[in-house]
Amino acid sequence: MTTPLAFVLFIVIIALIFDFANGWHDAANSIATVVSTRVLSPGVAVLWAAAFNFIAFAVYGTRVAKTIGGDLVDIGLIGREWQLWVLLSGLIGAIVWDVATWYYGLPSSSSHALVGGYAGAAIAARLAAGQGIEGLLKAAGWIKTVSFILISPLVGMTLGFSIMVTLLWMFRRSSPDRVDRIFRKGQLVSAALYSLGHGGNDAQKTMGIITAVLVAGGVLASGPEGKLPAIPLWVVLSCHAAIALGTMSGGWHTMGSRLTKLKPVGGFAAETAGAITLAMATYGGIPVSTTHTITGAIVGVGATRRLSAVRWGVARTVVWAWVLTIPLSAIIAAVVLLLVQLAHKF
Repeated sequence: MTTPLAFVLFIVIIALIFDFANGWHDAANSIATVVSTRVLSPGVAVLWAAAFNFIAFAVYGTRVAKTIGGDLVDIGLIGREWQLWVLLSGLIGAIVWDVATWYYGLPSSSSHALVGGYAGAAIAARLAAGQGIEGLLKAAGWIKTVSFILISPLVGMTLGFSIMVTLLWMFRRSSPDRVDRIFRKGQLVSAALYSLGHGGNDAQKTMGIITAVLVAGGVLASGPEGKLPAIPLWVVLSCHAAIALGTMSGGWHTMGSRLTKLKPVGGFAAETAGAITLAMATYGGIPVSTTHTITGAIVGVGATRRLSAVRWGVARTVVWAWVLTIPLSAIIAAVVLLLVQLAHKF
């Protein structure tokens, strides 16, 4: 095995570790509502979520992977000798941010940590080479990625509110016990659909990075017009397996109960709203944050009771984590790349 090929393999392993960490970091999002309503225990809930994280490969395509790997950064503008280092530094920046936010209990976005890290490392590489960054970041990919930082929670919130109002009207003459019995079963379906969307959108982000690594390392040829080539099947399956294993190992943070108190009907409404939002984004090739999506949906459901039912102080903390994720993960990745370049001089 040549040294470059060994380096490519090393970065692929790091990418799968990030994918695993993504599942581990976002396990709380996948199971927040189904556990906060006590439909499933945390242990059973993570197994349920992990199973649907994995089988998502059979439902969703690879449009999000193409966006992440080919529509955000024009890596061809970076010197060939630094392309793999840029991708590795981006992954390290995302992993460091994920671990830090997990440690402090902040529900940040692994997705935005990844795109922030990738962009930060790429910008650092160009500036270190004394070159400008014009054309480095592809506008089309960034516009839809950044705009959905705001759009996905708003869609989740609107759908969560609308679904909850509809269900309250439909079951207005039913007893609370009957409604609970129905939606304790219904939440098994809604939790499965949400986990399907989580796996479908988030696993693809790592697929895109791994495929970009394979192209930069000369293992795969670029697609037409420098686009990302077709994602190899082994990459698809390994990424879904990694995120599913991460979800299985993830702990349960109390996002659902911290934002608002939910009953099974509310959990069903929030998960269904989140699942619909993720499905629309994934089929549109838009990398979105599952954290943002489920948070918006939970807030929308809570607001059907009264606005004071939502703990807005917690929501503000969540929003600050969202705002800081891309710039701080970018800075971490840029520092990593500059340290690597400094080490190469000695």
